[in-house]
Amino acid sequence: MTVAVDAEITALMQCLQRQRDHVLGAVEGLSDEALRRPVLPSGWSCVGMVQHLTLSVERLYFRAAVAGDPVVIDQVGSQGSAWQVDPGLPAADVLDRYRHEASLADAVIAASSPDADLAWWPFPEGEWRLHNVGDVLLHVITETACHAGHLDAVRELIDGQQWLVNT
Repeated sequence: MTVAVDAEITALMQCLQRQRDHVLGAVEGLSDEALRRPVLPSGWSCVGMVQHLTLSVERLYFRAAVAGDPVVIDQVGSQGSAWQVDPGLPAADVLDRYRHEASLADAVIAASSPDADLAWWPFPEGEWRLHNVGDVLLHVITETACHAGHLDAVRELIDGQQWLVNT
């Protein structure tokens, strides 16, 4: 069943797309080596951050929590650390996977009602819980924006570039 997307969801999806564009814009033009280089003491890399957004944000919240995709749910515990990118995987492939997962998420959102209950919740033991598609959209926008800011700071440390200033 396809549900007509209302104005609120359309506005939220546009906001999410701007944050996704920010993520990709913050790393655009970096070499594979620069994308993999950890800059902060915690050790994450730009490509690790994008993979985290792909697997632990877009895929987890939209295809697993909202859509209840059993294949994705089965993969949740077995994917290892989303922050660690296989050294043999080209960074460009990680960026392409992010774009692809975002398009799959958009299809899930478009087929959902903003107040629809979630099909599955990944954190059953905790008190924190999102309840519907609208909650998930707000959470994913917030997390993506936060990580886009992290990528801005790391990009500036890598080569002095600032996404909105130098583009």
